[in-house]
Amino acid sequence: MNFAYIQAKKDEANTVVSFFFNARGDSLERSTIGMYRSLLYQLLGALPSLLGILDQPEHQDQLNSIHATILAQGRDPEWEVGILQDLLRTAITGLGQQHLTFFVDALDECNVDQVEELVDYFEDLGQCAVSNRIRFNICFSSRHYPHIDIQYGRKLILELQDGHENDITSYIRSKLKVGKGKSAEEIKGKMQIKAHGIFIWVVLVVNILNAEFKGGRIFDVKKRLDSIPTKLSDLFMEILSGDQQNLQDLRLCIQWVLFAKRPLTLEEYYFAVVSGLSPDELSEWDPEEVTRDDMKRFVLSSSKELAETTATKTPTVQFIHESVREFFLKDGVQELWPNLTGDFQSLSHAQLQKCCHSYIKIDISGYVPSDEPLPKAPSDAAKALRGLVSERFPFIEYATHHVLYHADAAAHRVTQDRFLNDFDLEAWINLQNLFEKYEIRRHTSTTTFMYIFAENNLTRLIQVAIRLGWRIHALGDRHKYPLFAALSNGHQAAVRALLQQDTSLAHENYIPAQLEYGKNFTSLKGQTPLQWAMQRGNMPLAERLLSTNEFDLNLTNQQGHTPLFLAAMNGHEAAVQLLIANGADLNARDNTGRTPLSLAVKFGHEAVLQLLLTKGADLNIRDISGQTPLFLAANNGHEATIQLLLAASADVNAQDNSSRSPLLMAIIDGHEAAV
Repeated sequence: MNFAYIQAKKDEANTVVSFFFNARGDSLERSTIGMYRSLLYQLLGALPSLLGILDQPEHQDQLNSIHATILAQGRDPEWEVGILQDLLRTAITGLGQQHLTFFVDALDECNVDQVEELVDYFEDLGQCAVSNRIRFNICFSSRHYPHIDIQYGRKLILELQDGHENDITSYIRSKLKVGKGKSAEEIKGKMQIKAHGIFIWVVLVVNILNAEFKGGRIFDVKKRLDSIPTKLSDLFMEILSGDQQNLQDLRLCIQWVLFAKRPLTLEEYYFAVVSGLSPDELSEWDPEEVTRDDMKRFVLSSSKELAETTATKTPTVQFIHESVREFFLKDGVQELWPNLTGDFQSLSHAQLQKCCHSYIKIDISGYVPSDEPLPKAPSDAAKALRGLVSERFPFIEYATHHVLYHADAAAHRVTQDRFLNDFDLEAWINLQNLFEKYEIRRHTSTTTFMYIFAENNLTRLIQVAIRLGWRIHALGDRHKYPLFAALSNGHQAAVRALLQQDTSLAHENYIPAQLEYGKNFTSLKGQTPLQWAMQRGNMPLAERLLSTNEFDLNLTNQQGHTPLFLAAMNGHEAAVQLLIANGADLNARDNTGRTPLSLAVKFGHEAVLQLLLTKGADLNIRDISGQTPLFLAANNGHEATIQLLLAASADVNAQDNSSRSPLLMAIIDGHEAAV
């Protein structure tokens, strides 16, 4: 693939765009969402004339919504595959005489379920290009699994190509150092045969045989080659089991490379592993004491040379081949450590949580005094401080951002009670705020655990906190309540955990599916979740919230409205009944002196009015203008509500502060039927 890519780039008339799936990378590196975003970004950057596709009416609503999310929440927006595909199709059909080539490498490292849809999309796109006489080529590469069936195109199986075998031959001849005699040639030939076209096998075996030949014993090299298994997983096992030193290093290496939230940089990896090996010796990094070359050697030694440092601008640590990752995820760990029982993934996340927790306890007060406020997040001072702290403590940003992520993942099988009870939330908030680039997303010192968990969709930690008896709906931060934080960020799983609901419930009883998320979620300033539920008449949610006994039924919002006001003014009879049954104040008064009954009258909700009257609500309470509910009914011409009030003995002769009667109000406003 790399050779084809380089050759295509030499053609100046050809615009070349590429994407390489990476199963060891973050979610955007291993998903089609990430691929479409990357391809589109590169294409529009290379051909600015295509930028007009972003202004086309059919895409405006979704693009405006995405832009609003970025401005309001300062976070990466949630794209939908459909709009990305539509934008890419529109761009390609507008190429005109331009020649475009896409290279998409390592389809096998993408989610299997997404690969088939991806190939179908590009086949359709290719046919569209052909019908529009557009020069558009696509080159995919993948291992044999998953099987990819392409209707129109040319397929090359690399190991069946003469060039591939020639590459292996050249590598063996240039890298294998076992002399130049007849025996050496026999070894090289036998090695070529045993390789079965698997290049990574050759690379590993060359290293083994070179080490064997250091003593000049060519006959031992022959024996060693004969004993080396041809199956790649067996070779990995032999390499690992042959060296029993520093197995704790190896275990931590495997756990970090397999289960880190994202690939670790060289410096992060070194201190992440050290945090597990020697947590009591953690301190500020001294580059003269531990050099980057030392760290690279540590990567090799801790991984038994099955991990490497990438040759990129910011080097990260990864396995030398995807087959190494597959080996460990299947049977490798169990074969290496047969005494490890249970869920290795959960156990690993528990270990990574401990590493992160140990590292964020390092004293950085020399750089970030705890008694001084941080500079504003987007300021140059904040950027400089983030850079300085990250330079001196390379693992601290990752550890801060992801310690709770690993705790949540571990909670699947490993209890996190002690961890949460010992966790210094205030210190963590200060660190999190230090590394937060958007001021609006910083937390106050009074932010609760539950709010943090909900905001970050940490569902298992929510469940742990509930079991420990912590308040579910305690007032939090920017979105005020954990439930609102989860809804605003589109976290249905967190909502489910907060409401303690099971997905097996019937749809009509499954509350999370009935709510609005992300850009569709709105709430009034100062509104509680119970008030929000009442405003919408969402009875299942209201009942669930009331069952927690965490909400004051008579707590008011900025307008002085209790939940009963909101239910009454929106005509939600069942909600009104529920609140009254739970002890809500029938005659509470808002900032204008009106009652729930007043608002039911104002908005013409007859059933709610009848219910309130039946329950004993006072129908002659005056507001700050001196008007009773009958005034509101007359003023709005609600004949039916007038009749209900009169039947309940409302004072027809009452006068407001301006000496007007309900009759006069009806006459002034021209409501003949009310008169």
